[in-house]
Amino acid sequence: MKTKKKASKKRRTRRSKRSKLSHLPTQTQKRRVTEEGVSPVVEKYWFQRYDLFSKYDEGIQMDEQGWYSVTPEQIAITQAQRCQNPTVVIDCFAGVGGNAIQFASLCCHVVAIEIDPLKVDMAINNARIYGVEDYIDFIVGDFFQLAPSLKGDIVFLSPPWGGPSYRRVKKFTLDLLEPKDGYDLFQAAQAITPNIIMFLPRNVDLLQVEELCWLSSPPLEFEIEENYVHGKLKGVTVYFGGAAAGQYG
Repeated sequence: MKTKKKASKKRRTRRSKRSKLSHLPTQTQKRRVTEEGVSPVVEKYWFQRYDLFSKYDEGIQMDEQGWYSVTPEQIAITQAQRCQNPTVVIDCFAGVGGNAIQFASLCCHVVAIEIDPLKVDMAINNARIYGVEDYIDFIVGDFFQLAPSLKGDIVFLSPPWGGPSYRRVKKFTLDLLEPKDGYDLFQAAQAITPNIIMFLPRNVDLLQVEELCWLSSPPLEFEIEENYVHGKLKGVTVYFGGAAAGQYG
């Protein structure tokens, strides 16, 4: 009996090793990572590239920050589906264009703001690949400086989370958002419209998020949505005001 148990254990171990090996990058994949100049910081995101942009092989461009900050495409599609009627959407931190592209794909007119001109060039390229460049006005600038002059139906906020290190924080508080804390960010957006969509880390402090709706009088309706890709929780989307379920449009 003991001998059979040991043999069974050995067989399970061998199968386990084969299973693990099957998930390792192939030599061809490693060669492509090297050829594309992907840094070790973003190598894991390169293996998720089609989750970020399904048309990646058609010439999608991203810088290092873009790799780990762009919204996965399926999540961006879900967020955009709240704005299916002809709508003006202000994307306040557009990055390399992941969200702006999906809003524009549903015929929304998008004002995409990004402070980094190199990212704007990449976003324009990416929008062209998806055939939606005519629906997006790209602006190089600081959202906080531009906010008083902006008009739109929905404001989309996906501010920097501080890089991949956000995952090491047990509870992500709104003061960790960049370039300003979540309260300042929300108030700037609220001056434009009460219809706000925020994409936040999966470990965000939800009690603080709920407090944001009380910055308005009367308090805004809100809805919290967990966003998964391949069964893994990637982030949390919060819909405020008319962007909450079934209300806008």
